[in-house]
Amino acid sequence: MAQVTIRINGYAYTVVCEDGQEDHLAKMASEIEQRISSIKAIGGQSGEARLLMLAALLLADELHDVKNNAQIVATHEIQQSVGKASGERRARLRRVAARAEEIASDLLDI
Repeated sequence: MAQVTIRINGYAYTVVCEDGQEDHLAKMASEIEQRISSIKAIGGQSGEARLLMLAALLLADELHDVKNNAQIVATHEIQQSVGKASGERRARLRRVAARAEEIASDLLDI
């Protein structure tokens, strides 16, 4: 296991992670630091715990939006494939019906 020291809002935190995940962990810390910087920029400096809570809420909001968008995209893709499948079913049904009419016609000619 690797140990990484990250800095968030000027404080150093030593965190353990799986080997090879150090860069990923540093990127996640950077994301949190960016949220904290944006909170500070709008005048939201009122304690470490509050800043971290607000950063967590911002990240949770972004995650919610990403999940919601993914669900919308998935629903749209499902609707498209159902529509495509319905079209394929209609075409197949037309072919079966045409073939049934040919067979019936052949039987009448006998």
